[in-house]
Amino acid sequence: MPSPVGHTIAGLTVHVLTARAGPELLDWRRAALVTGAALAPDLDLAFRFVDGRNHHGRETHSLGMALFAAAVTLGLAALLRRPRAAVLAAAVGLAWSSHVLLDYLNVDTSPPIGILALWPLSTGFFKFPWPIFMDVGRTLDLATIRHDALAAVWECVVLLPVLAWAWRLRTRQEGGGPPWHEDSKASP
Repeated sequence: MPSPVGHTIAGLTVHVLTARAGPELLDWRRAALVTGAALAPDLDLAFRFVDGRNHHGRETHSLGMALFAAAVTLGLAALLRRPRAAVLAAAVGLAWSSHVLLDYLNVDTSPPIGILALWPLSTGFFKFPWPIFMDVGRTLDLATIRHDALAAVWECVVLLPVLAWAWRLRTRQEGGGPPWHEDSKASP
């Protein structure tokens, strides 16, 4: 699994790509919600304290759970009469899905190998055959800490340019919407 650093960068990238330029782009609460959705699947690590078993990479690491998170967000945002509730819900679902994608693209050394990416439609575990990201250890010995630091640096090398590209794309939008939106006009 990639580190929280990689998942945070991916969540911020989704926030930037789905927010309107201006106040929405700079709304720290929206950024925190979307970034939190990118980190949330790893809450399954805490389930080990309940029954002692490894739950990592299971149901929370699936596109089904990403759709569920989006649906819950849509319901709550509509209940709270939040503007652009559907866009916020889509951002949460995409951020959750970014976690699934990054974990799919990493080295996995903890059985079961892979993630339940298509749950509830499939109970098969999926793993990319040519990993891009390093596995992150879960112990505090010096070798693991060094390895995890190197993994986080590699995630920054790969993902920060994508975030920078998204920021540049978003802040260049005169209309404030995404480039595919009809009333957005890219600046020359």
